[in-house]
Amino acid sequence: MIANRRSACALVCAAAFAVGLSGIDRTAAQGFEKPLKIVVPYAPGGTSDTLARIIGPLLQDKIGQAVVVENKPGAAGNIGVDVVAKADKDASTYVLTDVGSVASAPGLFPDLSYNPQQDLAPVAMVMFSPYVLAVSPKLEGVNDVASLIAYAKANPGKLAVANSGIGGVNHITAVALAKELGIQWKTVPYKGGAAATQAVVSGESKVIINGATATLPFVTSGQLKGLAVTGDERNAAAQDLPTFTEAKLPQADVGSWQGLLTTAGSPPERIKTVNEAVNEILKRPEVVERIKQQGGRVVGGSADDLKIWLATNTERWGKVIADAGIKGQ
Repeated sequence: MIANRRSACALVCAAAFAVGLSGIDRTAAQGFEKPLKIVVPYAPGGTSDTLARIIGPLLQDKIGQAVVVENKPGAAGNIGVDVVAKADKDASTYVLTDVGSVASAPGLFPDLSYNPQQDLAPVAMVMFSPYVLAVSPKLEGVNDVASLIAYAKANPGKLAVANSGIGGVNHITAVALAKELGIQWKTVPYKGGAAATQAVVSGESKVIINGATATLPFVTSGQLKGLAVTGDERNAAAQDLPTFTEAKLPQADVGSWQGLLTTAGSPPERIKTVNEAVNEILKRPEVVERIKQQGGRVVGGSADDLKIWLATNTERWGKVIADAGIKGQ
């Protein structure tokens, strides 16, 4: 119920925010012959959905063509991404997603219905939101990262680490952390980040590594005990928790990297137009503040920047997945 209310609130706030900023910079259609569609491969109310509904109306005003947001959840995001991979090659269909899932998909699903490197064209990275490492307050004696590691080493296999589903980047991160720290803990999949968070709040599982947007409200309320955040700087929205680097944890750069991609083979000049429009939108103070309120930060950059990120992380997560024998579901 709480998660549903938060999702509804996120949708309403995003819609109101977008309406308040629309009606600006309307120009000619800049070479786009039909309305654009932004596919969100997850259910309404999450980070990708909120971002799409902020960016969509502003992008519409920038390029002079209607922009529609459509949710297509399922198969760990692969259903929605597949729609874009197989769309017309005219830069009219986009996916806004946690691109970590795109990078991990080839390793998780040998029979994947699309090839991320061949069937998708990067447009722009949009946002980074850190992961929060948190524990249940019922886990006595664990108040920081050092005591968590000490507990895990003293109780091998006893700690249950909740995640949003098998093969999710937060699941893979927990596997990689255990290997690099020399500890053993159980990874327990749930049906989404909200369910995983609730499991740790209730004490059913004891540890979670999850996106800031979903996790921080529970840290703020005291229902979870925050220990550290990923990213290269402390996050004010995360109650100034230490970074992974400060806590001497590996995998410091993981988190929810939200990016925009379109269909491979689309006209480069249209991709460039959308990239430039998105980067201009991301510079607006109102957008920067809205993203900051979610515990994230604006990224932006070129299409090539996102292409390099995807290639690097596809190799990175592919190795972790293969070494651990993780299979997608």
